Amino acid sequence: MSDASTNQKHHDPKNMSDRVAYALTKLLRFFADTFFAKRYGHRAVVLETVAAVPGMVAGALQHLRSLRRMESDNGWIRTLLEEAENERMHLLTFIQISKPSWLERLLILIAQGTFYNLFFLLYLLSPKTAHRLVGYFEEEAVYSYTEYLAEVDSGATENVPAPQIAIDYWNLPAEARLRDVILAVREDEAHHRDVNHHYSDELT
Repeated sequence: MSDASTNQKHHDPKNMSDRVAYALTKLLRFFADTFFAKRYGHRAVVLETVAAVPGMVAGALQHLRSLRRMESDNGWIRTLLEEAENERMHLLTFIQISKPSWLERLLILIAQGTFYNLFFLLYLLSPKTAHRLVGYFEEEAVYSYTEYLAEVDSGATENVPAPQIAIDYWNLPAEARLRDVILAVREDEAHHRDVNHHYSDELT
């Protein structure tokens, strides 16, 4: 994989729904930056537990919508559930690299429980805003993993061997390192960014 994906695509907010989603994203980014600073591995562990929530929630609600209306979902459900599974694999990879502390585990419980319920309500009220929010989350994820990559390239973070779970999941070479994992994860996040912005546009 190349570094071409460092392109920072950004969806400019076009209406109130977009602006609300963007403001919420920046607020959460502020808290993440304050709490984790440059501890990108630990940031990934906590944030990936939250990142795996939207796809599951949206997939379930789209599934119920398809049943109620007795119509096709046009492939949304499978895509959203695959996104949730992909984000879960990011988590399982990074807990092998950065062991979460008891404080981070507590934060995970609080953040996931709170975010799940809020995102569920948001998706019921405005799926368009919910997908835009996830699109902005993923923009920030791409940016964060690009910063993480820079830390590895500069030598500030050790380029440790890739965990076996990452090698198996992304079909990486046996000698793969942390840098290869970050590139793979960043590509995933860029894909989720584009998909969710597209879904929001479709709903608009």
